Amino acid sequence: MKELHGDWDAGWALDKHVLSSTYVGDNEWGRPQFDTQRSEVGEASFQLKYRSDWAQVQVLAQALAANILPKISSVGFIVPMPASKVRDRQPVTEVARALGMLVQKPVFESLAKAPGGPSLKDLQTKQEKLDALAQRLSIVKHITNEGRWDVLLVDDLYDSGASMETACAALRGYEKVNKIYVAALTWK
Repeated sequence: MKELHGDWDAGWALDKHVLSSTYVGDNEWGRPQFDTQRSEVGEASFQLKYRSDWAQVQVLAQALAANILPKISSVGFIVPMPASKVRDRQPVTEVARALGMLVQKPVFESLAKAPGGPSLKDLQTKQEKLDALAQRLSIVKHITNEGRWDVLLVDDLYDSGASMETACAALRGYEKVNKIYVAALTWK
């Protein structure tokens, strides 16, 4: 586990995503191929996101519940990081929902990401990522009762922190949010 530092009150990532990746040659279409070794959480996350192995949702939610939730004094609700790619089912949202069921906390999709813009994977610096995200995230106000709560923001991969910082800036503008905690399945 790794502690994450940024514009949030506290945060952690469960495990490193890739342990090693060795080039093994090109395939028949000339594309490079790699022998990639992932951590257990990294492999589960990869299988969920890129192989649609939905059985990994519960495994990952249980890992968050067992390893990160005990570090947080209170969570009023859980927010999944909005996806960049449109899918019928969103992996991070499914993990957040399963986590909510395990710890009996509501899950609100309080962040929306406007379509368009470059893929963050294609940008090199944190500042380029921050600039690309600046106007794309907005708050969706689902909570109608009075009060402020501590929130847990869940994401799949922590790299530069740009996505989480932008999400936290948006969440800090929401009158229902008190403290913000972040949890990532893996770090790059």
